[in-house]
Amino acid sequence: MKHARVAYDGTIHDATESRGRLLLADGRLVDVDAVTWLPPLAPVPWPRTILALGLNYADHAKELAFKAPEEPLVFIKGEGSLIGHRAHTVRPAGVDYMHYECELAVVIGKTAKKVKRDDAYDFVAGYTVANDYAIRDYLENWYRPNLRVKNRDTGTPLGPWRVDTADVPNPMNLALQTTVNGKLTQAGHTRDMIFDVPYLIEYFSSFMTLNPGDLILTGTPDGVVDCQPGDVVVTEIEGIGALVNTIRTP
Repeated sequence: MKHARVAYDGTIHDATESRGRLLLADGRLVDVDAVTWLPPLAPVPWPRTILALGLNYADHAKELAFKAPEEPLVFIKGEGSLIGHRAHTVRPAGVDYMHYECELAVVIGKTAKKVKRDDAYDFVAGYTVANDYAIRDYLENWYRPNLRVKNRDTGTPLGPWRVDTADVPNPMNLALQTTVNGKLTQAGHTRDMIFDVPYLIEYFSSFMTLNPGDLILTGTPDGVVDCQPGDVVVTEIEGIGALVNTIRTP
């Protein structure tokens, strides 16, 4: 099932996809163009941890002229960076290079501590699409991206759907692509991750507790390009959805 979270008629609603429309939790059926899309995450009563992988595709590491990491290269993001489908991302004035990153995002479904690889998928609630923008101008080192690169307001579109684990038989067998203004600029495949989803859940849960609603952003393949104000960027993952985002000025 495909889940969404939207604002409609002055109220925030949970919704599911229904034959090209949205079925709100209160039973109303509305058009997808009639709502404001929010990140497709259920509220949680604790701070949400967002773990993001850098250089998790060998081709992307090569594209950036960096050695692929020997263990996960991870940084933490704040929930304030998240926006929804069809929202706008700000490109700061004076920036020379700002690029998208199409990523499979894993939504944790239950408390995970010291999980074994073979059991990892039991702790996943579902998957969504993330676009984790980066601003090269502010980058100190790809091995340690700073806050201005990766934790900006509006910098991480998410959605449109959260797709149940049961509907994604093998998340390590999904095609990814990005288009900018309708032109294909990035194409990759989740099978090319250096550290796959089960590995990451085992790795993180070996030293920290993952809670329901936490996110793991699993990195992007090569093919990133600079995006300018007015550009429409569509990051799409097979079976998960197509996330639309537009770049704007401050």
